[in-house]
Amino acid sequence: MTAPTTPTGAGEPTASDPAPGGRRVRHRVRATLLLTGLTAALVAVALVSAGLGAYPVPVDQVAASLLHAIGLDLGTPPDRIGQTVLWDVRLPRVTLAVAVGAALGVAGAMMQGIFGNPLAEPGVIGVSSGAAVGAILVIFSGLTVFGHWTIIASSFVFGLATTLFVYVFARSHGRTEVVTLLLTGVAVNAVAGAAIGLMTNFSQDAQIQTITFWQLGSVSTATWAKVAAITPCLLLGLAVIPLYARRLDLLALGEGPARHLGVDVERMRLVVIAALALLTSAAVAFAGIVAFIGLVVPHIVRMVTGPGHRILLPSSALGGGLLLMSADLLARTAAAPAEIPLGVVTAALGGPFFFFLLHRTRAKQGGWS
Repeated sequence: MTAPTTPTGAGEPTASDPAPGGRRVRHRVRATLLLTGLTAALVAVALVSAGLGAYPVPVDQVAASLLHAIGLDLGTPPDRIGQTVLWDVRLPRVTLAVAVGAALGVAGAMMQGIFGNPLAEPGVIGVSSGAAVGAILVIFSGLTVFGHWTIIASSFVFGLATTLFVYVFARSHGRTEVVTLLLTGVAVNAVAGAAIGLMTNFSQDAQIQTITFWQLGSVSTATWAKVAAITPCLLLGLAVIPLYARRLDLLALGEGPARHLGVDVERMRLVVIAALALLTSAAVAFAGIVAFIGLVVPHIVRMVTGPGHRILLPSSALGGGLLLMSADLLARTAAAPAEIPLGVVTAALGGPFFFFLLHRTRAKQGGWS
């Protein structure tokens, strides 16, 4: 009696069907290289950015000053003027740019995961505009109920309300439609623009200048106090990563399979939406409307490491900080001594990328008609 035969290739991996263990190892290697590369690039660009400006400070002196601040007497720090420029002007700006970029990068990745839509991004679907309305309303009315936190609180409430509205309105038969999401974003941006225009029309000259700052985006008014204020918001938003990254991966399989695997989908949505609204609102409160960071960064990360959120979310934080800091460096040096609004730079970079994603998504779905 002969033993039963198995189909050719069954039971053992081939060159075209690598072993799962090998794939996992390669994935970990790519993830480690990506996180290490992003961290190294972030530090390098930060040192360069902190040294460039009207009063240049060499990179080695910037590094020496930072090392001296943590008790390591290595290198030669800059002179007194250089130290003042570095610690009172440049470093707060660089740090705030990294924090805002990290918040927007993670918020974009979370939004794409929870909406199940690759074109979701706080600026595109109107969440940033909604949060800006809350911030500008505080400026226009002069409210100071919570002191420096009033703008953040108002921005968060409006940002959360906008996120929930877009999410509910764009959902249909258990999924988020691409066209509905984009059209909802157009409508929300239009309504928010009308509200901002109305408040601008009845504002004083000083208020108009501040409102213009929110509309164009900038981190030029960065201070250590603002860095300290945005840090708790950023940490609370990032705290979602270890708790819900794996569950977002399961949600990508569909709501039904995710529930069968033990995921409380509705609870997860509420937590993730609150986190991304907090991140977006904090970014808008301190830097104004800065679009496309949350769209560009997660897609670039996915091209390198795949869609797994355990790597995607922290990589989007690092990549967002790196991209926004680089954009701010370009904004303040490309036309020196004048400064290009930060939102203009990110829109110029992100707009063409959005067209590319729009075309690719439509081609994959075979059209939207």
